[in-house]
Amino acid sequence: MSTTTTTTIPTKCLACKDATGAMMRHTIQRRAIGPSDVHISISYSGICHSDIHTGKSEWGPVAYPLCVGHEILGTVVGVGPDVSKFKIGDRAGVGCFTDSCRTCEECVSGEENYCSGVGGNHGTYASKRSETLHPGGVSQGGYSSDIVVDENYTIAIPEKMFVPATAPLLCAGITCYSPFRHFGLKAGMTVGVAGLGGLGHMAVKIAKAMGCTVVVLTRSEYKIESAMKLGATKVVLTTDEQQLTDAAKSMDFIYNSIAVAHNAKQYLGLLKTSGTMIMVGGVPDVLGVSSFDILPRRLSIVGSMIGGIRETQEMIDFCAEHDIVSDIELVPATPEAVDAAWDRTIKADVKYRFVIDTAATLE
Repeated sequence: MSTTTTTTIPTKCLACKDATGAMMRHTIQRRAIGPSDVHISISYSGICHSDIHTGKSEWGPVAYPLCVGHEILGTVVGVGPDVSKFKIGDRAGVGCFTDSCRTCEECVSGEENYCSGVGGNHGTYASKRSETLHPGGVSQGGYSSDIVVDENYTIAIPEKMFVPATAPLLCAGITCYSPFRHFGLKAGMTVGVAGLGGLGHMAVKIAKAMGCTVVVLTRSEYKIESAMKLGATKVVLTTDEQQLTDAAKSMDFIYNSIAVAHNAKQYLGLLKTSGTMIMVGGVPDVLGVSSFDILPRRLSIVGSMIGGIRETQEMIDFCAEHDIVSDIELVPATPEAVDAAWDRTIKADVKYRFVIDTAATLE
């Protein structure tokens, strides 16, 4: 059964009203359902720190009001006539982008997240695009009641995974899974995880499920118990020089999710010769590493950003197989509740992600 529409779809949402990031109730328009589109009624939307950076214009100016959110989970309520991957009633997810050029080398190889076409991939929110794709000329995100997305940029969600705690996997989950697969993480290896937050706690779960020994690296003693409950084999306090000495040259990889200025050089001594530190936290400051810190032992420092559609689907299926979801707090879709969740996210006062209970509470 297919559904087509010739008019735009009025959509309730919460939107940043200005660069303070304060939320307001708002109505946006989604495009009419096209031949290859799926119309998703949104049930849950995760809160990512990227939402906050963007909503507050910290990564550059944006047009307001702006609805953010790129960890979207919902149910298909309409499909275009050419859709073959989804039917009405299916569970579906949308991550950090909703389209790309489709013709560049990266897109053709299934790495649409690195699209090198004009304008790059189409970010789920704050991406300036045509009125045809996004009424108003700017993409609007998942703190909303509905979204319309091409089926080729939509993720199939197994029924067992249709729970609020799955939503963050569409950003945090793939940001761990993609570099682990790409850089060759294998069972039996030892992985250090620096930064036990939204990304770090998913890295612990996914690396453990891949058969690795997981060592959490933290400055905070109070995180030791949480790290062990998540599945870490051990914890190294990076403020303790003896613990750092004891852990020297013990790790094949370090997954560095720290998103504030820090001394990245401190972690290099923990890597084995030819080891790799994967950087996923956006840090604009100098990290204090020179070529002489990596040359003598053939160390690598690499970056990674989310993942392509095929890989994201693979990640969801892997997490379903291993019963992996995020640790979350569920909050109502009210301006007051989301403002408070943002404040607590900034203060790192959440274990480990907030998810908005959109369908049940958005008015």
